[in-house]
Amino acid sequence: WYQRRVHGACSQLEGAFCIVILTDGHLFVVRDPNGFRPLVLGKLENESGPPAWCVASETCAFDLIGAQLVREIRPGELMDINTDAVMSYAEGPPPFESIFLKQKFGLSPCIFEHIYFARPDSLVFGQYVDTVRKYCGMQLALESPIGEKLKPGEPINPDTAAVVFAVPDSSNTAALGYAQECQRLGYNIRYDIGLIRNHYVGRTFIQPSQEARELKVRCKFNTVKRVVKGKVCVMVDDSIVRGTTSKQLIKMVLKAGAKEVHFRVASPAVRSPCYYGMDFPSKQELLVNRLGGDEKEVAGYLGAQSVHYLSVPGLMQAVRRDEDKAAPYCTACFTGNYPVDIEDAGDDEYDDVDW
Repeated sequence: WYQRRVHGACSQLEGAFCIVILTDGHLFVVRDPNGFRPLVLGKLENESGPPAWCVASETCAFDLIGAQLVREIRPGELMDINTDAVMSYAEGPPPFESIFLKQKFGLSPCIFEHIYFARPDSLVFGQYVDTVRKYCGMQLALESPIGEKLKPGEPINPDTAAVVFAVPDSSNTAALGYAQECQRLGYNIRYDIGLIRNHYVGRTFIQPSQEARELKVRCKFNTVKRVVKGKVCVMVDDSIVRGTTSKQLIKMVLKAGAKEVHFRVASPAVRSPCYYGMDFPSKQELLVNRLGGDEKEVAGYLGAQSVHYLSVPGLMQAVRRDEDKAAPYCTACFTGNYPVDIEDAGDDEYDDVDW
């Protein structure tokens, strides 16, 4: 009875959602039919009785408490984890009843989970985030390498090599993949740590005002002068939204003595607002739109020698490298192709959406 009521309520929803409802005897778990956000089921063994069951948005949460990943909650699935089923469980697959919401718009997991949101040690949409990010960096190197070409057999010269470093932390493995692929292609380039991040400061692009975002950038990062001084530097970041962080970081690296700064982005240019959970609602706020979409204009604005974004086909090739080539993803923030219709949605504010 309860499950049918929850199903009736959730059937009226559209867009991205994961819901967990706890009552005295039930834990209802719901994932939207498009599968925008990840949701996983875990099992925690109990020596004195039946196992405990848990759900989380990322598998790294299970690692923390010692739980075992069982499976993904499927898109549109409404699972009833109830006391009777838990207490009677012995072994085998989960004993819980599931019913499904109607799928109106197909599957479209959010590709930004791989690029930025998820922790690199999590398994998201069937792939380890760390691996996908490294593939993005490798693909970025194929599209826009930096450094002098070495002669066959010539070793990398650490004194003259360009230095690749990440904007920590979500682009760490993308920068590593970029450097390794450039080396494989024969470029005089090496990987190092050029920026240090203060982990007690939160994300900058979701701060409410431009002044607050700029202050947090200064508190959040510092340069390693030994690494950047006198060097051609290649900074790799996961994305550019408004450009606040990127511009200030490039200024900091140049002030620390860098000879040149080239900026590489391990995702395509963010061109469209997201109505499925990411906080960049205004097209006019997005840097690439303010500058007409030209990478040279973006480089000039940021103060970099050059800027290159990973292409959309390159991103899809990286994400699908180890999985089904036809796997769907939501790329609306890059392409403007929204998998769920956004009625009455304006370009300027979320308030324009008739929720």
